[in-house]
Amino acid sequence: MSLFKARDWWSAALGEGEEFDQGCLCVGDVDNSGTGHDKVVVGSYMGMLRIFSPNVNKTSEGGPADALLLEVQLKNAIIQVEVGKFVSCSDLLHLAVLHPRKCSVYSVSGTAGNVEHGDQYQLKMVYEHNLKRTVCNMTYGSFGGVTGHHSLCIQSMDGMLMFVEQDSYTFGRFLPGFLLPGPLAYSRRTDSFLTVSAARQLESYKYETLAVAAEAESRQDADLPLKTGGKRLTPDWTFVLGEQALDLCVPSFSSSSSSSSIFVLGERNLYCLRDNGQIRFMKKLEFNPSCFLPYSSVTDGTTNLLLGNHTNMLQVYQDVTLKWAAQLSFVPVAIRVANFPELKGVVVSLSSDGHLLCSYMGTDPSFFSTPKVDAREADYEQVDAEMKKLQKFIREATRTQDILTKSDAEEDLIVTVTVSSSMDSPSQALIQDMDDLPVPSVTVQVKVKARCVVQSPKLTVSLQPPLAVTQDQFVLEPMGQ
Repeated sequence: MSLFKARDWWSAALGEGEEFDQGCLCVGDVDNSGTGHDKVVVGSYMGMLRIFSPNVNKTSEGGPADALLLEVQLKNAIIQVEVGKFVSCSDLLHLAVLHPRKCSVYSVSGTAGNVEHGDQYQLKMVYEHNLKRTVCNMTYGSFGGVTGHHSLCIQSMDGMLMFVEQDSYTFGRFLPGFLLPGPLAYSRRTDSFLTVSAARQLESYKYETLAVAAEAESRQDADLPLKTGGKRLTPDWTFVLGEQALDLCVPSFSSSSSSSSIFVLGERNLYCLRDNGQIRFMKKLEFNPSCFLPYSSVTDGTTNLLLGNHTNMLQVYQDVTLKWAAQLSFVPVAIRVANFPELKGVVVSLSSDGHLLCSYMGTDPSFFSTPKVDAREADYEQVDAEMKKLQKFIREATRTQDILTKSDAEEDLIVTVTVSSSMDSPSQALIQDMDDLPVPSVTVQVKVKARCVVQSPKLTVSLQPPLAVTQDQFVLEPMGQ
């Protein structure tokens, strides 16, 4: 039992041939049970939506199938899933599912069962938005300081931020100088959106700046005059990373402090910045990271991070200090922390091929006790007799080695090959099937020297085509006599 190994608490294999990525995992009380216990929501690129309620008792009785609350095959691929208050005039949590050309919001409800099969769960669509552009990712929050519900911000593949408030489309804005989509996050404290552009720099846009900017109907060149009213969109601040970002996160628990933190996971570095763009610290990583998740720390002024890498390791950092490392059985692409009825603070990880694991760190207590060994007094006379016997064996072995003949350092058979530095003139190789047509040749001289008796030696010459020899078998005279 290794202390530095993630302890499996519950696991499931999600289908065959399905693919998952960073946004395909989220946790939350999606069915509004009121107990405060989280459910695990997983969506795949094949369009399969699953909701689990991990339970250690269910694992021991019927396997992961009993923990599966809902499994629905949707028509389109699922890019990202999020749980939030996405319905107006309702404090209940709903599920937002992002498809390549659609964003749907569902309600998940459970009905108590009257038979042994247990509760029944249903997925009901509340509203959906058909999008004109292919999307990449989304984020949510209380945009504009609105309280009581969440709005959605969706980023398209061509650089447009589309804002959806409840069941209505609000507006859309194109990011300036856009080339490739990057990670997207929302900072509640500053009411701004953060993304990493193709210029490998972190950019911040306030919601107010986006709202008063020019309306985006089509992409416009930044050098051309605006065709519609409004201000030209520019970032409030930028920070040059110098590398592509894998993920971006603004922890919600840091909003109550004087300044919130912004965490950026790069390809080789981990960055932490204040909400005004000033860097707090940077950590150079000695491995290739795959995903990360900041979470609250028990120490004031610090933040803990879960960081997965491509060496199947799950590491825990407190700011820049490594506090713990645990071994996983796969490379995680998404990590979350959830609270379940039997255990709180469970690490939920997902692999790209659908391995869902709920684990904790540390080790199980061992109740094994070492049996008592009978104490015996040493018999010094027996030990002395055994020592004399072993010394006698050593002396005899040393004497025997001196009697044996020592082998000569020289080899018994020496073969020397000498290749002429110039071509034969005239050629010594003729093609008999083509009227003795001469071909370029070179003479190779082979000398064989034997220090022992060799009877009827034979020499074989082997070459790789297109090279060839005029004679590949030689029978030599007896040597060494």
